[in-house]
This record gives sequence, C-alpha cells and structure tokens, in this order.
Amino acid sequence: MTASLFTPYKLNDTLTLSNKILMAPLTRCMADDDLVPTQQIADYYARRAEAGLIISEATIIRADGQGYPNTPGLFTPAQIDGWRVVTDAVHKNGGKIFAQLWHTGRVAHPHFFGGGDVLSSSAQAVEGTVPRMRELVYQTPKAATIEDIKQLVIDYAQAAANAIDAGFDGVEIHGANGYLIDQFLHHDNNRREDEYGQTPENMSRFALEVVDAVIARIGADRTALRVSPGAYFNMAGDSRDRAVFDYLLPEVAKRNLAFLHGGIFDDSMEFDYLGGSISAYLRSVYTGTLVGVGSYTAETGSAAISDNKFDLLAIGRPFIANPDYVAKVRDGDELVAYTDTMLTELI
Repeated sequence: MTASLFTPYKLNDTLTLSNKILMAPLTRCMADDDLVPTQQIADYYARRAEAGLIISEATIIRADGQGYPNTPGLFTPAQIDGWRVVTDAVHKNGGKIFAQLWHTGRVAHPHFFGGGDVLSSSAQAVEGTVPRMRELVYQTPKAATIEDIKQLVIDYAQAAANAIDAGFDGVEIHGANGYLIDQFLHHDNNRREDEYGQTPENMSRFALEVVDAVIARIGADRTALRVSPGAYFNMAGDSRDRAVFDYLLPEVAKRNLAFLHGGIFDDSMEFDYLGGSISAYLRSVYTGTLVGVGSYTAETGSAAISDNKFDLLAIGRPFIANPDYVAKVRDGDELVAYTDTMLTELI
C-alpha cells in the first residue's frame, strides 16, 4: 500500500531523493536565546535523516521577522555555524535537508527584536496574541515602503546564500500560511495601490522578486517555494485570490524550481474559489514537481501519488512522534501516536 513512496525521485540534475517521503517543516521554538540551533536540534534532525528530504523548521531571515519565541535564524555568523552542525549531522546519516526561509510579516512582534516597526504589505493588523506568549498582542503593521521591499528581497537572497554556507542542500521560501510573502498574495491583507497591489501581476510581484533573487544567488535547482492559495491561517479568503495564484503559479513554473509545496494543515479542506482542495488546484495550474501535505497518512499519501495528485508526500506531526517514521512505514510497524505534549520535547 505504500510502495510508491519507496522509489527514488529525481528533482533535477543536482538532487535525487532516496524516497518520496519529506519531513515537513515543524516549528519547535527550541533555539537558544541568540536563535542559534543547539546540539539537541542537530540530534533531532539527524534521527530523521532517512526521509527523502528534510525541510527545516521555519527559519527567520532577519531579526524583525520573528513572531514566535526561540525560532532559529540564518542571519548571524553564530546561527550559520549552528546550522552547520545540524546539516553535518544529517549528511553524516545519509540525509538531505533544505532550510525554510521565513519572515512572519504582520505576525512578528517588536518584543523579539527590541522595538521598531512590524512590516506587512499593508497596515492591516491580525487579531490575536503570540503563540506561547499570549501576553503579547499583535501590533498594527507598517505598510512596507518600496525601499523596505527592496531590502527584504536582498535579505531573502542573503539568507539563501547563508543556508548554502551552512551546508543546506537548498532552501524552501516560505510563501504560505499567512506570513509575509503570503500577505502580499491575498486581498484580505494587501490593500496597496502601487505596483505591489490591486492586480494579480502586481500582487505577485514581491513573491517573484524574492524567488528570482534567491535563484540568482543559489540556483533554481536548490530553490523551492511553499504557497497557500486558499487563505486559512491568519488570513481571510477572498474569491479574487484565485486570479492572483492563476497568474503567479505559471510564472513560478517558468523558473524550474526544485519543487512547489502546498501550505495547508488538512488537505481535505475545500475552497469554493479554488474548485476543491489546495493540492488539486495546484496540480491543475502548476506543471513542476508538487509536494502534497495536510493530514495524509503514508497509505493515503501513497495512493495520492499513484493517482498523480502530487509527486512527493510531506509528513508533519507523525515525524515528531516517530524519528524512525520512514523505517516504520517501510517495515509495516505500528506508529507512535502524536500528542500535544510532544511539542515541548525533541525526541
């Protein structure tokens, strides 16, 4: 029932995966106070190196991108050195690992970076408080200026270069789940009237500028992108959003990225304006390698791959509970059930 997961998959001439099971990015909030990955984090990833590819927890590109406590960064020499310990450990165990590059945008909080502006596409606040630090209320962001946007593009590209310096095999640009890039792609948050707003082409501009800048630094074969065409997290849906992604995704396909990754917690969720699930919509408009995710089991994911719904399967919380997830699935062994108490552990 899972045989389709255990054949190698060639992403491109640079990277071939040993199997089709990816470890999805999982925010753990366990870096040290300087946002440096610890030896414990290195051991955690090394134990999961049998995945065809590990996508790291979301990793901030610069200080004002932080929206959760103790999330690792990739913008200081110490952080780069810390990640090099992680990638060495994964490679020693025969694995491959991409860094997920992250700026949280309007869900960042000045508490983490010593004060200053929170940036987003527009001055539209999100309601609520910071996870794990509920005393911190989200702030109304500043609409990024053109100069702010230019610097953000530079900083994404520098973070990608830092990732390669740290030994990562590539990067996944986090353009999903209501974070900064996604905040430009949805009408709920993007109220701009300049070249970054109003039309599908304009609203896609920032995402494509980031993609192109990262490609220029590290190559398309080591660059991937995650997107959420259906707004579902820190963002309200709008039927006009489909036109944005109808424009964006064929443009992304022209860049020949390593893969495109859907951003959704449960892929059985359907969106009227997408005509169904996120993975079904992505498959209909994107021609490159597609990663499916969202509450799949190994069995349902394998069946989806066999049915050509996507090419690779990303697994999240079961990997937290089962460091040996790939071996257990391959051997037909029972999985340990995930529980929320595991969020505070690195087993």
